[in-house]
Amino acid sequence: MRTILITGPGGCGRTTVAAATALRAAGEGSDTLVLSADRTDTLGAALGTATGPAPARIAPHLAAWRPDAAERFRDDLTAFQSRAANVLDLLGASRLDAEEVTPLPGAEELSFLRALRDAALSERYDLLVVDLPPTPQALALLALPEELRRYLRRLLPPERQAARALRPVLGRLAGVPMPAEWLYETAARWDLELAAVEAVVADRATSVRLVAEPGPAGADAVRAATLALALRGLRTETLVANRMLPENASDTWLAGLVAQQRKALADWQESYDVHPVAHLGRDPRGHDDLAALAVPAVNPAPTPVEWPVTDRIAEDGVLVWTVPLPGAIRDELDLVRRGDEIVITAGRFRRIVSLPSALRRCTVAGAGLREGELRIRFAPDPGLWPRGK
Repeated sequence: MRTILITGPGGCGRTTVAAATALRAAGEGSDTLVLSADRTDTLGAALGTATGPAPARIAPHLAAWRPDAAERFRDDLTAFQSRAANVLDLLGASRLDAEEVTPLPGAEELSFLRALRDAALSERYDLLVVDLPPTPQALALLALPEELRRYLRRLLPPERQAARALRPVLGRLAGVPMPAEWLYETAARWDLELAAVEAVVADRATSVRLVAEPGPAGADAVRAATLALALRGLRTETLVANRMLPENASDTWLAGLVAQQRKALADWQESYDVHPVAHLGRDPRGHDDLAALAVPAVNPAPTPVEWPVTDRIAEDGVLVWTVPLPGAIRDELDLVRRGDEIVITAGRFRRIVSLPSALRRCTVAGAGLREGELRIRFAPDPGLWPRGK
């Protein structure tokens, strides 16, 4: 399935663009699902039809879905209590009824990620258009699966499960189930679910469209978002310059805004694939308005992001790992090697990345930023590097 993630600064019209993108793809014959993370039904307002907690047909080849985080959290907690019944009884815990449960902080994000996974794994659709939250929240949401999986691996390393065979014996001797067995099984199930979400985000058929209004604030937001997305291995496929004012605006006040927009647009066109979308003079509502926005068509074969390792041992004695970081500033970059991981900090964004297997047998020999690419040099460690290589 082709997946398009759409985000942008708050108030830039990203939900409207997501709805228009999905409607255009459906009109061209692609079975499309548009998925919204908004608590309020802004997606339904744009489409002219209410959306809800189950996918609903909006038009030929088009369905819309706005998951209910509270309902999914209640279902998850009920299932959790059933699986942990023996442990809860052992501890003398009182179970919660579904009616008294309200979502905890973070439950909404996890619920949406599960919906994203379910939608992407569905065989009913050709295209998934995801209306993400505003950019800062979207970046945190996209990072969540990878970070949670890393925490699970550190707190409950899979290799410790080798002692699992002893736990049933200990449980029979003690006369009660051993919580550790259940704990590791739960961690393994979480890891599997998070891995499925992470695979959707990292899939080669997944790309990002940024939506922003041309201007100083939009320019700053786009620059930061592009860098943060690149650090996560995601490429900004298209930048939608939304709500462009007509150039022939006669009003003096509007003429100033037009000039500001045109300057920002010219700057963006030097670095991005920019697609201007005109301001309709009103908030778009319904299929006719969305069709009038003329959003870009869906590229069936997006260009994936690559982080290649180049063998330059014969020439320079090193392997070079290239990390695309468009918009990165040299003075705001930092690298820290920690075992088989490397911590990359670019401005206010940070990611902990597992090293490719070949680089784990090397030491960091230096790094440099050139033309938007971070090139990290690794020298083979004689004590770890295979002989004859």
